[in-house]
Amino acid sequence: MAESVKKSYFPSQVVSDLEKASIEYGMEVGRAIESEWFDNDTGDDRFRTNQNSFHNLRLYSRGEQSVKKYKDELSINGDLSYLNLDWKPVPIISKFVDIVVNGISERTYDIKAYSQDPSGVDKRTEYMEAIVGDMQSQEIDNFAQEAFGISLNQTEKENLPNDRDELELHMQLNYKQGVELAEEQALNTILDGNRYELTRKRVNHDLTVLGIGAVKNTFSKSEGAKVEYVDPSDLVYSFTESPYFDDIYYVGEVKTLPINEVKKEFPNITDEQLEKATRVGDGSDVNRVQVLYFNYKTFMNEVYKVKETATGAKKAILKDDSFNPPMNEDAKFTKASKSIEVLYEGAKILGCDELLKWEVAKNMLRPKSDYSKVRMNYAICAPRMYGGRIESLVGRITGFADMIQLTHLKLQQVLSRMVPDGVYLDADGLAEVDLGNGTNYNPQEALNMFFQTGSVIGRSLTSDGDLNHGKVPIQEIQTGAGSSKISTLISTYNYYMQMVRDVTGLNEARDGSTPDAKALVGVQKLAAANSNTATRHILNAGLFLTAELAEGLSLRISDILEYSPTKEAFAQKIGAHNVGILDDVSQLYLHDFGIFIELMPDEEEKALLENNIQVALAQKGIDLEDAIDVREIRSLKLANQLLKLRRRKKQERDQQVTDRNIQMQSQANAQAQQVAAQAEIQKQQVLTQMELQLLQAKGQLEAGKLQQEGALKKELMAYEFQINMQLRQMEADVSKGKDDNKEDRKDKRTKIQASQQSELIDQRKNNKPPKDFESSGNDRMGGGFDLGSFDPR
Repeated sequence: MAESVKKSYFPSQVVSDLEKASIEYGMEVGRAIESEWFDNDTGDDRFRTNQNSFHNLRLYSRGEQSVKKYKDELSINGDLSYLNLDWKPVPIISKFVDIVVNGISERTYDIKAYSQDPSGVDKRTEYMEAIVGDMQSQEIDNFAQEAFGISLNQTEKENLPNDRDELELHMQLNYKQGVELAEEQALNTILDGNRYELTRKRVNHDLTVLGIGAVKNTFSKSEGAKVEYVDPSDLVYSFTESPYFDDIYYVGEVKTLPINEVKKEFPNITDEQLEKATRVGDGSDVNRVQVLYFNYKTFMNEVYKVKETATGAKKAILKDDSFNPPMNEDAKFTKASKSIEVLYEGAKILGCDELLKWEVAKNMLRPKSDYSKVRMNYAICAPRMYGGRIESLVGRITGFADMIQLTHLKLQQVLSRMVPDGVYLDADGLAEVDLGNGTNYNPQEALNMFFQTGSVIGRSLTSDGDLNHGKVPIQEIQTGAGSSKISTLISTYNYYMQMVRDVTGLNEARDGSTPDAKALVGVQKLAAANSNTATRHILNAGLFLTAELAEGLSLRISDILEYSPTKEAFAQKIGAHNVGILDDVSQLYLHDFGIFIELMPDEEEKALLENNIQVALAQKGIDLEDAIDVREIRSLKLANQLLKLRRRKKQERDQQVTDRNIQMQSQANAQAQQVAAQAEIQKQQVLTQMELQLLQAKGQLEAGKLQQEGALKKELMAYEFQINMQLRQMEADVSKGKDDNKEDRKDKRTKIQASQQSELIDQRKNNKPPKDFESSGNDRMGGGFDLGSFDPR
C-alpha cells in the first residue's frame, strides 16, 4: 500500500483563533481529509485501497482467500467442466498467525508508574540521601549501639545497601511511593473495566496480519475513561514516515452508523440533511450513512491583557488573539501571549457538505511537564512502515500461500487421474495347460488362483515341443507414472512451506510441527528463541501501544479527579480493595507520572535465569533464600542484577566467615599455646614450690637436726661440765685423797714394801714372777667411749 503525497487542500493554520473555530474552517478541514482519502474522481481512492488490501490480508490469515485466481490458473479459456477439485484454500497462514498472536498475547507485563513531578522527585531524592547518609555513618551507628544501645540510622541495618550498585538496585526493587502505587492501581482498574486484554489480542492480530494496530482512549461523564479498539481499515491520518505516527496533525476513523444513531448523537441535523446523506451512499442500505470522525491538531494563542491596578499590582485578563494594545508610553496595559497546541474535534458525513461537529476538544490530553503540548486520542503503530508503505507478516507470504494452494490443487488433479496397477493375461498360454483334476484352466480360474495365491501355472513348451511364448500367462502391469508426479508435487509443497518459514522466521522449533528426534533440547530451544526474535517487532509494537494508552489514561485520571463530579466514586472504585491508597488516589492529579511497561520474561529467558540460579546454587554462590528472591522478580534484567549482587554478597559473607574462622582458629591456637605456656609455668611453679618445700623441709630437718644436735651438745656440754666438775671434784678429792693416801700409803708402802721385800725375798727364795698392779680395761666405757672426749675443747 504505497501512499502518494497529494497536493494539500488544508486551510492555513496562520489565521486567527476565531476563524479556526468557525464552521467554515472546519468544513475546509473535513473536505481536505476527504479529498486525500476518498478521491473518487481520479480513481485514487486511498481509503478503499487500504480497506481492500486489509480485507484481502485478513482473508488469507483465515484461509478464506478468493479461489478465482486458482481457477483462472487451471482453467482453459475459463472452462472448468473437466475438473472436479476441492477448491477450498489450505489454511496454512492461519497456523502461523495463531502461533505469533497467541505467543505474544500470552506474554504478561506490568504497568509501572514513575512519579516525575518535583514533589515525587524530592521524596525520592530525600529517601536516597537518607540511605546514603546511613551508609556513610555506619561506623558512628555501630559505636552508638555498642556504647549507648541506640541506633542513629533511619534505615534498618539488614536493608541498608553496601555500595552504589546495591543502592540503585534497592531503589528499583524496594522503593515505591504511595502515589505511584495508587496510579498503577488506577490504570489497572480502568484497563480491567474496559476488558483491555481482549482489545489487546485484537490489536496483536492486526499487527501480525495488517502490519498496523491502533487503540483509542476517550472520556465521557456517564462512562468515565474508556478504551476503544480501532480497526486500521477505517483509519485516516496525515502522511507520515514514522512507524509511531508521532508527527501526524490529523487522524480519524470512518464509522458506518444507522440514521437513528446519527440523529441521537447530533440532534441538530435536519431531516433534509439526513436524506441527502443517504443518497450519497452506494445504495446498499439507505438507512446507514458513513461518518468521518477526526481530530485536527493546530495551535491557538493565549492572549492576556496585563493591567496595572491603582495599588501598583498587575492584573491579567484573558483576551482573544485579536487584542492589540496601543504602542505608546501612556498606555496603562500591555499584551502577554503564548502559543499552545490545541485539538479540534470534527465529524463529517462522507460524500456531502454536511459538517456535523466542529469544536475545540474537551478534556485534551496535555502532559503536565509541558502544558503547551497536546496528545492525540489515538495511539497507532506500524512497526515495518517505510515511505508510507505498511508491511505485514502475512503480506510477506501470500505469494507462497498461493503456490501452496496451486500445488495442492495439482496434487488433487494427479490423484484423480491415476489408474491402479493391473494384470496382463495371455489366453494362448492357458490353452494347453492341464490341471490334472478335470478342471478347465480358463482365464477366470487363472485370475482367481493368481489373486488368491499369487501362483501361476504355465508351460514352457507346447504339445508339439515348440517353445511356448506364453509360458507366463499372467503378468502385472505397473501404472506408476503418477507416483513420480506426486513425489514432485509433495517436494514442491514442502519447498514453499519452507519458504514461508524462512520468510517469517517461524521455524519448526517454534510451532513444534516436525521436531527433530536427534536434535538436542538446547538446540531446539535456541531455534525457538531465534524465531521469537524474528517476531520481536510485533511484540514491541503491542507494548508501545499499551504504554501510549496508559500514558493517555494517566492524564485522563488527573482530569477525572480534578474536574469530574464522579471523582469520589472513581476513587472508591480504585481503592475498593486497598483503603490505604484512597488518600493517595485523591492526590493523583497533583502529580506527573512517567509510564513504562515491564515485560515478563518468556520461557526461554526464564530457563536461562533458572540455569544461572542452578549454577550459582551448585557452586554455593548463593543460598536458597536468595534463589527464591531472584525467582520472584519479573524483570529479567533486575533478576540477573540481583543474582549478581547476592552472589557477591555471599562471597563476601563466606570470606568473612573464612576470615573469622581463621581468626578464631588463630585465637584458639594462641589460647592453646597460652594455656600450654601457663600449664608449663604452673608446672614449673609447682616443681619450684615442691623443690622449695623440699629444701624447706630439708632446711627444717637440718635446722631440727642442728637444733637437736645443739641441744644434745648443750646437754653433753652440761653433762661434760658436770662430769668435769665432778672430775675436778674427784680430782680435788683424789688430790686430797692422794695427799691423805700418800701419808697412809707411805705407811702402807712401808708396810707393803716391807711385805714386798719379804715376798720378794720369799719369791726369790721360791723363784715366782713379779706381780702386776695395773688395772686392765677399767678406764674405758663400752663401745670405745672414754672420758677423754669430755676434755675441754
